[in-house]
Amino acid sequence: MSGFSHLDERGRARMVDVGGKPVTRRTALAEAWVVLGRDVLEKLLAGDLSKGDALAVARVAGIQGAKRTSEWIPLCHPLALDHVRVDFEAERETGRLRVLAETSCRASTGVEMEALCAVSAAALALYDLCKALERGIRIEGIRLLRKEGGRSGIWEAEGGEPEEGGGS
Repeated sequence: MSGFSHLDERGRARMVDVGGKPVTRRTALAEAWVVLGRDVLEKLLAGDLSKGDALAVARVAGIQGAKRTSEWIPLCHPLALDHVRVDFEAERETGRLRVLAETSCRASTGVEMEALCAVSAAALALYDLCKALERGIRIEGIRLLRKEGGRSGIWEAEGGEPEEGGGS
């Protein structure tokens, strides 16, 4: 009908049948930005929040978000993830924190949604842990940076690859 794989010929939502696709190694990298302001970012990085180590909590929230993607996104297949990594890169001068998540598995469908859910969950956890200090926190720029595996091979967003060694 429309070219969307999640719609049948009558335009109804459906879960795509991936049973005939080969199992390959799949990886994905996503990002989100949390705009906190410089003062709140410094307190966050120093571990000086009343709720404890917010980065550790956000990292666990991101991992949990990746693992539960099929519960959040109705038409996603449940995947047995091999690996989830959540990292943070601070931009002190702008008061922004970059959240990065990398996911991987061996499956017949991609793992992009898991990476996107990971950065979303981590960013939301940071919002929750920092909102008492700054009500105007913004979560921006949630996007896929890279995916690899399957029939389409490698895809990269233009200008999206993080610098090596920048995570915390």
